[in-house]
Amino acid sequence: MQFNRNGKSNDILLKIYKELLLPRMIEEKMLNLLRQGKISKWFSGIGQEAISVGTVLAMHSDEYILPMHRNLGIFTGRGMTFHQLFTQWQRKYNGFSKGRERSFHFGSKEHKVVGMISHLGPQLGIADGIALAHKLDKEPLVTAVFTGDGGASEGDFHESVNTAAVWDLPVIFIIENNGYGLSTPSNEQFRFNSFTEKGPGYGIPARSIDGNNVLDVYDAVTEIRESIINDPKPWLLECMTFRMRGHEEASGTKYVPQELFDQWAKKDPVNTYESWLMAEGVLTDSSKEAIRAEFKAYIESGVQATFNEPDIVPDTAEELRDVYAPFNFSEMQPSSSATTKKRLIDAISDGLALAMEKHPQLVLMGQDIAEYGGVFKITEGFVERFGKERVRNTPLCEAAIVGAGLGLSIKGRKAMVEMQFADFVTEGFNQIVNNLAKIHYRWGQNADVVIRMPTGAGVAAGPFHSQSNEAWFTHTPGLKVIYPAFPNDAKGLLLAAFEDPNPVMFFEHKALYRSISEEVYDDYFTLPIGKAKLLREGNQVSIITYGFGVHWALEILDKHPEINADLIDLRTLLPLDEEAIFESVRKTGRAIVFHEDCLTGGIGGEIASRIMEQCFEQLDAPVMRSASLDTPVPFSEELENNFLPKARFEEQLLKLVEY
Repeated sequence: MQFNRNGKSNDILLKIYKELLLPRMIEEKMLNLLRQGKISKWFSGIGQEAISVGTVLAMHSDEYILPMHRNLGIFTGRGMTFHQLFTQWQRKYNGFSKGRERSFHFGSKEHKVVGMISHLGPQLGIADGIALAHKLDKEPLVTAVFTGDGGASEGDFHESVNTAAVWDLPVIFIIENNGYGLSTPSNEQFRFNSFTEKGPGYGIPARSIDGNNVLDVYDAVTEIRESIINDPKPWLLECMTFRMRGHEEASGTKYVPQELFDQWAKKDPVNTYESWLMAEGVLTDSSKEAIRAEFKAYIESGVQATFNEPDIVPDTAEELRDVYAPFNFSEMQPSSSATTKKRLIDAISDGLALAMEKHPQLVLMGQDIAEYGGVFKITEGFVERFGKERVRNTPLCEAAIVGAGLGLSIKGRKAMVEMQFADFVTEGFNQIVNNLAKIHYRWGQNADVVIRMPTGAGVAAGPFHSQSNEAWFTHTPGLKVIYPAFPNDAKGLLLAAFEDPNPVMFFEHKALYRSISEEVYDDYFTLPIGKAKLLREGNQVSIITYGFGVHWALEILDKHPEINADLIDLRTLLPLDEEAIFESVRKTGRAIVFHEDCLTGGIGGEIASRIMEQCFEQLDAPVMRSASLDTPVPFSEELENNFLPKARFEEQLLKLVEY
C-alpha cells in the first residue's frame, strides 16, 4: 500500500493516526467484553476504519454525516466520548437514546450525525433532504451518507441517488464495498464490475478508491467536497475494503475463504498506516506506546464509569410522552369573521397557500405538483406564487421523497409530501412507519412532515386508486392521523398539522373534493388535532364515524327522522378523542362504529373494543361495526356500491335502535 503525504504536516498525519487507532482499540475492548459475557452483541468494523476516519476528518464539523453500524470512526471523530457511546451500547439512560435503541441506531444534533435504522437504505433519502436544505439556504455545505455494497441493492439507493442527481444536491454517496452483504457475496448481489459504472447512468461523477488507505480516503473526500462546493451535484464514492469479522460476532465467518482473510490482512488500515508513519519518522516506538497507553486508560475509565451507572428504571409516563415531540397547541381564531363558500378541494388549497405564507421554511414535494398543479389541481398556481424551489416536482420515488422530508426537518424546515393517491404510499411505507414515526422516541429528533393522502372509493377507480388505508397508520405510535369530512375542518386541521412538529398523515376523500361545500373562514385559523365534533345530538344511539361515513350517516338520519342519534365526526383518528366517544355511549347505551375501510383490521374494531372496556355497564346492546367488504375495491360501479357499507349501515342502524 502506497501512502502519499500530499503536503500534510507531521501533526496532521499524527492526528489521523490517533483518529484511526482509537476506534480500533475500542473495538478490541468490545470483543474482549463480548467474550466475557459483559456485553450482548457487537457489529465489528475492524478492517474498514480508514473509510470512516478519512471521511469524518475531510468533512467540516457543521456538515451532516449519516453513517452505518461499521462506522465507529465517524462517531469518535465527531467528538462523541467513549463513555457516551458505551452508555448507549449498554442501554443506559444517559446514552443517546435513553436505552431505547441499538448500538449505532441513533443520532445527535450536536454532532451533526444521523444514525441508521436496520433497513439500511432509508438514510440515503434523509441525506437528500439535508442537502436540499443546504441548497435552499445557499449554504456552502455538503452531506455525506454511507451504505454498503449489499444495501445499495435496495430501492432506496436508486431513488435517492436519482433524486439527488435530478435536483443537483450536494451529497456524497459513500459505498463501502467489502464484498459481502452478510454472507452473500458480491457476485450474487450485482453483475457490474464497479459502482463507478452507475455514475454515468445517473448523470453524475463516480470514483473508486482503496478504502483501506486512510490518506487516499481523506484526499478523495476532500477533493470531492471541494468539487461539489464549486459545482453542486452529487458524487458516488466507492471505497474498496473488507470486513475482517462476521456481520455480527454470532454469525461467524465460515462462508468467507481463508485466502481472502490472508490477502486483506496485509492491507490492514491501522497496521499499514502505523508502519508507514514509523518509516517516515512521524511515529516512534515510544510515542506509539504512549498513545496506546493513553487510549487504554481512557477506554477503561469509560467502561468502569458506564458499568457503575444504574440500570434503567422504566417510567411509563416518560415512555409515552417521548413518542411525540412537545407541542403546546393554542387554537388560533380567524382574525375576521369573513367567509367564502368553498369546496373541500378549495379549502385544502387555501390552507396550503396560507401555510406557505406563514412558514417560509415549508417545502412542498410531490409528483406533478408544480406547473401541472397536481392531478387534483390543489397546488395549481403555487409555482407562480411561491417558486419552484419550494413547490417541487419529484421523480416517481415516494421513499426518497418522504426521507427527504425528514432530512428537511432535521435541518429545521417543514415539509409536505403529496401522495398522488393514498394507495401509492406503500412505496414510502418504511420511511413513514420506521423513520418518521419513531425518530423522536429514538433520539429526540422531530419529524416536521405532513403527508397528504387523497383517499377513498366511490369514484369507480378500481383497486389501486380507491383504498382506505388509514388504519395502517393508526397502528403506528408517533404518527398523527387526520381525516376531515368538511371543508372548514379540513382547512383548520391542515393548518394545525403544519403548526405541529410531529409527522401527520392527512387524509382527503377524493369523492368529497368537489361534491361538498360550505362557508369557510377566509383567514388563517387552526382547529385542535385529536378533538371530535358532535354533529347531531340524540339519546337513542351513538354513531361514530369519519370521512365519507359522516355524509352517509347524515343522509340516512335525514331519511329516518324517527332515529334520535348522537353523530360523532371523529376528524382525527390518532390521537383518538376517547372522551367524546365514551361520553356519548354512556348517555345513549348503544353504539355503531361506521367507516369506509374494510371491516377486518379497520379502526372500528379498536374503537368498539375500547367502548366495551370502558362503557360495558352502560350498554343496552352489542357494539356494532359497519364497514366495507373484506375484498379489494372493485372497478365496476355496481360491484363498488356493493363493496361500500352505506346500505348495510342503514340496515344495521335500524336493527340496533330496535334491539
